[in-house]
Amino acid sequence: MRTIPLLLLAVVLVTTGCVSKKKFKRATAHVEKLRADSLAYEERGRVLQAELFGLEGTAKLTAEELAERKRELKAKDAELQEKAMRMDELDRRLKAQTAAMTNLRQKVADALVNFKAEDLTVTMKDGKVYVSLSEKLLFPSGSAAVEPKGKEALGQLATVMTGSPDISMMVEGHTDNVPINKGRFSDNWDLSTARATSIVRILQGAGLDPQRVTAAGRGEFVPVADNASPEGRQRNRRTEIILIPKLDELYDALGGTGAKQ
Repeated sequence: MRTIPLLLLAVVLVTTGCVSKKKFKRATAHVEKLRADSLAYEERGRVLQAELFGLEGTAKLTAEELAERKRELKAKDAELQEKAMRMDELDRRLKAQTAAMTNLRQKVADALVNFKAEDLTVTMKDGKVYVSLSEKLLFPSGSAAVEPKGKEALGQLATVMTGSPDISMMVEGHTDNVPINKGRFSDNWDLSTARATSIVRILQGAGLDPQRVTAAGRGEFVPVADNASPEGRQRNRRTEIILIPKLDELYDALGGTGAKQ
């Protein structure tokens, strides 16, 4: 029986923002049970096979007992084959989803190719596409009002995303660790949340279904560089738009609604 890349599946599940911790725990438990059951059935099948080979030609088993052992072995073998088919189907769907997200990453990168690499990057990690936009491209310092150039980039991204209705979007605002001491925002949490919300409104205005888009402020707490230097702080002042695949088909392959609830 071929082994499913369970670690890869677990990475996809655990890193998906739209899946609650409760759903993830149940899905993970379902995967582990599936793996444990498969191993147990394999071991039981080996034991039964050994017993049959060792005892079939002796008087230790009656004909009825031997027939019962054979029926049990046949049933276990059928169950193993059914689980192997489910594993293969899960593997197929996971590969298809990875290919689709790779294609989406390329489409987004092509649409945003005219923006400077220092201001905008498109990468893929853990089965999701990350569009990272610098503060310089999107906002004036300390503001949540999106600049015209930033609106242009967001409009081009929205155009691509209208063709991928099954992809959800998480918009995360990030700041450096310099405290805010003036203006309408009380702290970096407040600023990052307001910036994420501003971007969501622009995406909605560009035609995206608001049910597909979530805004989140992360403040200064998820840096990508050291805040000790001006260059590091500049990198940390960013907005990340995370494109997240729909997991329903993967949950179905795990065993239907039992893994989703």
